[in-house]
Amino acid sequence: MTDTGKKLRIAKFLKIAISCSLLTLLALLTAAALRTLSMDVNAGLQLATWEKTANITLAIDRDQREQLLANLKEAIRIRTVSTSRTDINTSALLHFDRFIRKAFPTVFSSSLVKHEVVADYSHLFWVQGSRPELEPYMLLAHIDVVPAAESDAWDVPPFSADEKDGFIYGRGTMDDKSQVLAILQALEYLLMKGYAPQRGFYLGFGHDEEIGGDDGAMNIVKLLKERGVRFLFVLDEGSAIFDGILPGLDGAAATIATTEKGATLLKLSVSMPPSHSSMPPRETTIGILAAAVKRLEDNPMKRLFGLGPERGMLEHLAHKFRFPLNFIMSNLWLFSPLIARVMEKSPTTNAFVRTTTAVTMFNAGVKENVIASHAEAFVLEFVESTIGDPRVKIEVVSGFDPLPISPYDERAFGYQLIKKTVLDMFPSVTVVPVTLKKV
Repeated sequence: MTDTGKKLRIAKFLKIAISCSLLTLLALLTAAALRTLSMDVNAGLQLATWEKTANITLAIDRDQREQLLANLKEAIRIRTVSTSRTDINTSALLHFDRFIRKAFPTVFSSSLVKHEVVADYSHLFWVQGSRPELEPYMLLAHIDVVPAAESDAWDVPPFSADEKDGFIYGRGTMDDKSQVLAILQALEYLLMKGYAPQRGFYLGFGHDEEIGGDDGAMNIVKLLKERGVRFLFVLDEGSAIFDGILPGLDGAAATIATTEKGATLLKLSVSMPPSHSSMPPRETTIGILAAAVKRLEDNPMKRLFGLGPERGMLEHLAHKFRFPLNFIMSNLWLFSPLIARVMEKSPTTNAFVRTTTAVTMFNAGVKENVIASHAEAFVLEFVESTIGDPRVKIEVVSGFDPLPISPYDERAFGYQLIKKTVLDMFPSVTVVPVTLKKV
């Protein structure tokens, strides 16, 4: 074969290869464009049988609104702090019990509502439905809050419930007394207006959620299991409505947590013979441990974006982005690597991309001129091989596996019912599934 023939054959091959590449790219872009245009974020709403009680107005008057705010403020001022299993403010929990009985008299006196105290301080309510054949659902929240020191740079005292710039500040406003009060206040108003649900439901309010829920939630679960109660769905805290949840997003997003990331709490420690700062060893316990922690921070775990429920969240939000982001978000099957690279740059979105590592406590030393013989750090979620130093002792303190992913497609009645309820109250928001990152 002559050189001219070889060149012609190579040119023909390149032309075919380029044509195939262009056709493949065109096919991918066409598929992506069709997906962008055809994605229906409201799919399934027509399948969610709506059980709205007729002739019940949702409006509340000015006096009721003022009472609602007053109740929330009073709840925040009750210091239901959980620090550890041996350090729970039980007097405040009893105070909270008295408060809700006084604030919601209709709930506690209605013949439709059965109430019982569980494990001394938690509360379980059963609201009976007119159709017992319908499987009940359950709403959960918790009464306790994490500790807060007055010196923790609060704009207002943490248990004052003061208003500032149109917001109420204090422990429990977000996590989680607002949920407790919202549920009880809604039930109070509905019962006052003659509300009688078709489908019965349970309310569970734990008193020790911030330290694991071993007494409150666990005993509620045990009690319900003994009674053979099964649920259509359980909504635990439920997440929130966010403005600006992601850069470039137009409008608010109502997030429904359909799963929770797992976590492991590990203690790293180094022990060596003690010494004085005037005769320091070449390596100190603090230096060794600091190096181990630095290796953890410098070597994040691999990206797993697109393999979990975060994909559903972004696809549900896609239509709220402007071009070209709406095109990209609608086609994560094609653009996941690109999105992952962008999201990992920000601390607020990095947790969507991978298992994260966070140093939360570091303790060492007893005096400024005494070199510590023992140093320890608490580290969340890490790869042991990253440390690579046998002098660093690793102990598992606690942990839990990631929760199963609750269904959120058009056949998931519970999710669709919550979504329909949210859209009835806040028609302009986009409802999306999210992963809860509690730790």
